Amino acid sequence: MTGFTALLDANILYPAPMRDIFLQLAADDVIRAKWTEDIHREWMNALIRNEPHRDRSTLERTRDHMDQATRDCLVTGYETLIPTLDLPDPDDRHVLAAAIVGRYVAATRLRR
Repeated sequence: MTGFTALLDANILYPAPMRDIFLQLAADDVIRAKWTEDIHREWMNALIRNEPHRDRSTLERTRDHMDQATRDCLVTGYETLIPTLDLPDPDDRHVLAAAIVGRYVAATRLRR
C-alpha cells in the first residue's frame, strides 16, 4: 500500500468523474483516500442544491458504497478543533481540522 494519504474535499467528491478517479486510485492502493461525514454532507448538499432533481437516497447509497469500498476512509475526532481555526472561508475549517488531526494532505480544487 502507498504511503500517500489524501483527504478528499467536497469539490473533489462532487463531480462523479473526479470522485470515480480518486476512488479507483484508492481501490488500486495508489493513495489512501480519506474524508469525513461533514465532507460527505457538503458534496451531497451541493449536488442537490445545483441539481434539485437528484434523489437524496441515491446519494446516500453512493456515500455508503464509498465508505464500504474504501479502507479506513472516515476521519473522526476533528470537530473540537474547528472553532480554533481562522480561514478566509470559515466553511472550510472542518476540512483543515480533519487534515490536521489526521496529518493528511488535503486534496481540493482551487476556485477561481
